[in-house]
Amino acid sequence: MGSDRPTWRNGYPEEVTCVRCLDVHDQMYLDRLLWCDRCRIRARNRASWWGWGGGFAFGVGVAIYVWTVVQPTDLVIGGWFGTIAAAIWIGSKVAREIIYGGMRFRNARAVEATPPALDSL
Repeated sequence: MGSDRPTWRNGYPEEVTCVRCLDVHDQMYLDRLLWCDRCRIRARNRASWWGWGGGFAFGVGVAIYVWTVVQPTDLVIGGWFGTIAAAIWIGSKVAREIIYGGMRFRNARAVEATPPALDSL
């Protein structure tokens, strides 16, 4: 009885165009937002690069806070460096997910995408 339930894929034809790269794929290779595997990987990679920038910005903010407000002593300076390194790493992960989510939410065509020729349709 559970296998007879319709899914979101039932409303689409067998071959569907990826909205990101505009290539035609079998519907089984696209997700709910009609992105192919290659586009998801490329978007995740691009978000990762931007995420490291966000992580370094967050790490600089934490370093300024530690230097001006906490004013650490020389006794445990290595611990503060570790704290800043952890802030950079965690900040990059959070920024990556926010940027990737924004890319998915916008659901815009990729810059390098080329529409298929009309005679191939």
